[in-house]
Amino acid sequence: IHTTAASHGRVFIVEVMGHKVGWLTLNAGMASGADIILIPEIPYSIDSIINKIDERIQNGSRFTILAVAEGAISKEDAKLSKKEYKEKMKNYPFPSVSYELAQQIREKGGYDVRVTVPGHTQRGGSPCPYDRVLSTRLGSEAAQLILDKQYGYMVGMVNGKVKKIPLGECAGKLKTVDPNAQEVLQAKRMGISFGD
Repeated sequence: IHTTAASHGRVFIVEVMGHKVGWLTLNAGMASGADIILIPEIPYSIDSIINKIDERIQNGSRFTILAVAEGAISKEDAKLSKKEYKEKMKNYPFPSVSYELAQQIREKGGYDVRVTVPGHTQRGGSPCPYDRVLSTRLGSEAAQLILDKQYGYMVGMVNGKVKKIPLGECAGKLKTVDPNAQEVLQAKRMGISFGD
């Protein structure tokens, strides 16, 4: 998409999985060189998005790439009560937030916009060596817990070490992105906008 966006001088919106949590979009956006990353934890302003696109154009970049979590939400919608937001979504004319953003960017900024929704194809691909080592370490620890008859735990990485975590501490809980997380602040330092 980066090559196509650059050669055609367009705004591309890539919708990434993440209805309630933006970790996948945050990391995918940083890894792929997105210019704007929109996640559920940081409500966006369409004006901020247009300003970033305008700024890129003024600095000689003919294109902009947005990584947008499927659960990204505008500042206006974030102010609505759950009931009001649910009512709004009943009559929502767009397949997803990315299409609404595309229309707003076209109307307010006059830019040519394309939307890409890779969906579950994001889950595919061959594992890299890091993935293989990680899965081996986690699998080894999980197998040892079974051999030791220690049940009710999840195995995960904590500060670079494999740890067992009681299911009561993690099951049914969302690990949301802190808007002041180190990754967010580092991305902002690199010039990535979060639309806020």
